[in-house]
Amino acid sequence: MIHEILTVGALQCNCSIFGDEATREAIVIDPGDGLDVARVLAVLKKHDLHLKAIVITHAHIDHIGGAAKLKVATGAPVYMNAADQELYDHLDMQASWIGLPTPATTAIDCPARDGDTLLCGATELQLLHTPGHTQGSLCVLVPAENKLLSGDTLFRDSIGRTDLPGGDSRQLLRSIHNRLLTLDEDLDVFPGHGPETTIGREKELNPFLH
Repeated sequence: MIHEILTVGALQCNCSIFGDEATREAIVIDPGDGLDVARVLAVLKKHDLHLKAIVITHAHIDHIGGAAKLKVATGAPVYMNAADQELYDHLDMQASWIGLPTPATTAIDCPARDGDTLLCGATELQLLHTPGHTQGSLCVLVPAENKLLSGDTLFRDSIGRTDLPGGDSRQLLRSIHNRLLTLDEDLDVFPGHGPETTIGREKELNPFLH
């Protein structure tokens, strides 16, 4: 399985590109704010991959702003949890917070739900609903690769902020403790920003979880 991570956009979002060597299918998770979609397309072209799905962990502009542009370029459907639709509907307000032009938006093709599974070739990507950072926040578990893409729910030595619309600190901690820390301790965690970590490391060392 191909897995490339690009740090994209003004807020340095980690965009993951998964590709299957046999079928050449690909799934992109969090294409960023739209400033670096050309880099995502270049990775797809380099590996001769056909984009099957665009998965959004949550509807903050630094993760979803590039979805429309990537969909236009590839025809791939966009997956997002419906609880974040209101956030996506106010992308112009989000852009004003950080001084970015308002990116184009698109219809959400698939209402990504807890327990949904997407296939990239023969590899399963499992969606976990982990509300708290936003109401529709998702994590993506890839058991065959021993990987978890945690969006902005869990970071190395930190957790997602909850002071923006839709944030709830108690709900976030419940999501982390009940949905993530129950996973294998050796699971590699790739957050939406910053360096990778493991479930075991965060259980032991993350000061926000004690």
